[in-house]
Amino acid sequence: MDDIQFILNGMMREALSPQTAAVAIAVIGLNIHFGFTGLINIGQSAFMLLGAYGFAISIWHGLPMVVGLLFGFGAAFVFALVLGAPTLKLRGDYLAIVTISAAEIIRYVGRSALLTDFTGSAQGIPGSQFRDPFTNLSFFGGGQFTLLPFNYTDVADGAAWLRIIGWVLVVAVIVLVVQRLRKGHAFAGIGQAALMLGLIVVGLFLLFFLFPVPNQRTGVNGWWVRFIAWGLVLVCTLLVYLLVRSPWGRLLRGIREDEDAIRSLGKNVFAIKMQALIIGGLFGALGGMVYVLPASVQPDSMGRSLTFFCYTALLLGGAATIFGPVLGAIIFFAARIGIKYTSAAYVPDSIMNGQQTEQFSYIVVGVALMLIVIFRPQGILGNKRELRFNV
Repeated sequence: MDDIQFILNGMMREALSPQTAAVAIAVIGLNIHFGFTGLINIGQSAFMLLGAYGFAISIWHGLPMVVGLLFGFGAAFVFALVLGAPTLKLRGDYLAIVTISAAEIIRYVGRSALLTDFTGSAQGIPGSQFRDPFTNLSFFGGGQFTLLPFNYTDVADGAAWLRIIGWVLVVAVIVLVVQRLRKGHAFAGIGQAALMLGLIVVGLFLLFFLFPVPNQRTGVNGWWVRFIAWGLVLVCTLLVYLLVRSPWGRLLRGIREDEDAIRSLGKNVFAIKMQALIIGGLFGALGGMVYVLPASVQPDSMGRSLTFFCYTALLLGGAATIFGPVLGAIIFFAARIGIKYTSAAYVPDSIMNGQQTEQFSYIVVGVALMLIVIFRPQGILGNKRELRFNV
C-alpha cells in the first residue's frame, strides 16, 4: 500500500509541475495549428525555444523582465512570419517536413559555438542568470507549504481503507467530469456550469487530500512558479475558448475541412492561416518561457522530441477541443512517471535498472499512443467529426 501511495504521490507532483503546465500551454497553441486549422506543424518546439531564448537572453544581459517577455514573443512572431510566408500554401506532409526542418535549424543555431555569449551554445543558459526577476515578484514568502494541510494522514491515521475509498471517489468524479466534457454542454447555462465547477472543486479537494504535495513557497520549483504556470494555463484556455467560438474560429474550422469552399466565399485563406500560425506560435513561446523558469535554457531539451510529446498530449486529450490539450498533457506526464515508478518498485534491478525504467516509460507511452490513434483517434474528449482534415 505504501508503494502505491508513493507512486501516486509522484504522479501528482508531476501533474502539478510547472513544466507540465508549460507543455499544456504549448499544446494549446498546437491545437490552434493542428486541431482547429489543420496545419501539420512539427516545429512547435522552435516557438518554445525562441520564446525561452528571447526571455532569458534579455534578462541575462540586464534588461527588465517585461522587455524579455516582449523579445520572446517578438522572436516567435518574426519566426512565424518567416516560416509561414513561403510554406503555408503547402499541405499535409510537405508542411510537416518544412516545419520540422525549420525547428531543427533553430536548435542547431542555438547550439552554435559562435553564439556562446548569447545562447550559451550547447550548454545553454543557467536558470540562475534569468530567474531572479521572476522569483522576486513572489508574495508567497519563504519556507515550505503543503497545498492542503488537512490530508489523509489526519484521519484514522491514514488507514488503507480510507485511501481506497478516496481513490474510488476520485476516479468516479474524474469519469463524471470527462463524460460531461465529452457531451459538449458541460458549461451550457448557469446551472450546468455551476455543477461542473462544483465537481471540479470536489475532485481537486479529494486529490490534494489523498496526495499531499509539500513544496517551497518560493523557489526554483516552488508553489510560486506553479501558481503562475497553471494560472497562465487557465487564461490561455479561456482565450482559445473565446477565439474558437468567434466568427474567426468558425473560419478556422472551415479551412480545416475544405479551404476551397472558404476561398470561394471570398475569404483570404492564406491570411487566416498566417494568423493561426502566429497565434499558436505565441502560445508556444509563452510555454517555452514557463518551461525554462524551473530549469535552464538548453537547446536540446526543446528539440523535436518535445514537439512529439506535444502531439502525444494533444491526441491523447483530443484535438479540436478546449480542454483536451490540458487533460492530455497532465495524463501524459503523470502516466509516464507512474510507469517509471511502478517499474522501479516492482521490477528487480537484475531485469531493469533505473535508467532503463526511464526508457521503458517512454516505450509504454509510445505504444499507448499507437493504440489511441488506431482505436480512438479522436482522443478522450474529441469528436470524430472534428478530424476531417483537408490536407
